[in-house]
Amino acid sequence: MTTSPSSPSLASVPARRDLTGAPLLVAARGGRPSRLPVWFMRQAGRSLPEYRALREGVSMLDACFDPEMLAEITLQPVRRHGVDAAILFSDIVVPLAAAGVEIDIVPGTGPVVAEPVRSADAVAALPRLEPGQVDAVAEGVRLLVGRLGDTPLIGFAGAPFTLASYLIEGGPSKNHEHTKALMHADPALWHDLASRLADITLAFLRAQLDAGVDAVQLFDSWAGALSARDYREFVLPHSEKVLAGVAEYGVPRIHFGVGTGELLTAMRDAGADVVGVDWRVPLDEAVRRLDLPGGPPPVVQGNLDPALLMASWPVIEAEVRRIAAEGRAAAGHIFNLGHGVLPETDPAVLTRVVELVHSL
Repeated sequence: MTTSPSSPSLASVPARRDLTGAPLLVAARGGRPSRLPVWFMRQAGRSLPEYRALREGVSMLDACFDPEMLAEITLQPVRRHGVDAAILFSDIVVPLAAAGVEIDIVPGTGPVVAEPVRSADAVAALPRLEPGQVDAVAEGVRLLVGRLGDTPLIGFAGAPFTLASYLIEGGPSKNHEHTKALMHADPALWHDLASRLADITLAFLRAQLDAGVDAVQLFDSWAGALSARDYREFVLPHSEKVLAGVAEYGVPRIHFGVGTGELLTAMRDAGADVVGVDWRVPLDEAVRRLDLPGGPPPVVQGNLDPALLMASWPVIEAEVRRIAAEGRAAAGHIFNLGHGVLPETDPAVLTRVVELVHSL
């Protein structure tokens, strides 16, 4: 296995904006904020006409490495919806591309790897990520910190398992068959790969934190494909490495995956301060699962089904009120969707949801 990137000294950790009373940060730390905070995964992107206009003729990766563009895209939903946090506009594979892995984001498909990584030689050939390779992202963060006022900025990174799945499968996968086969057939190779990817993710998050983000979210999009046993053996140590590696920055660490109802306690054990919950598990049930003897009271994020944003307003309102009520079982609750905003979503509906959440 590779060694972790050197940890920053406490003296090198930058001063942050004083956002002590920001509702999202209060809730993330288990407090009672002045209002129920809300933001939406994929709030910046294809649902917004201003985003589509800005991105016309610009590839996804080019947008992610253009400081002014990524800052503007990140700001768009804050201006339009009045959400309680900005989420850095990026993509799970950005640090891989920055490090030199040949990967592209194909419209309508997603990330596609030129040569899948399925051998010891391929794993050994994976490059490390040097901080200077994501200077453009860090510059975008600095621009945002100067423009967001009192709105917190959440940093973004993909978890080692999801990155590994893209690399091994060569792109998106329904069954993750190559990933699971390698994981079980050659555990040593799997752990070598996952450890290297944890280093890349950690370097990417530290670059964002050094530039001033106020919280971080680790996305493990595909972890729900695993059993709890496999997650704890093959995935948890590497996500734990990432989350532990940013602990000394003192910012809230959010961990989210899709279809991870059976993995919630394990994802919390990996070091999450806030556990994101998709729509499949009611928040009060998620709190019950996460409320372990001797542990801190659970803080959760979620979990409106994004498909229901296509329903009539009475349906949406009832669901928002239900979720807000269920979230009161937690020490802190950040209202969000159970996954990302769908491209066909009417932006006016999102704005109306924010107004309703803030009224509760």
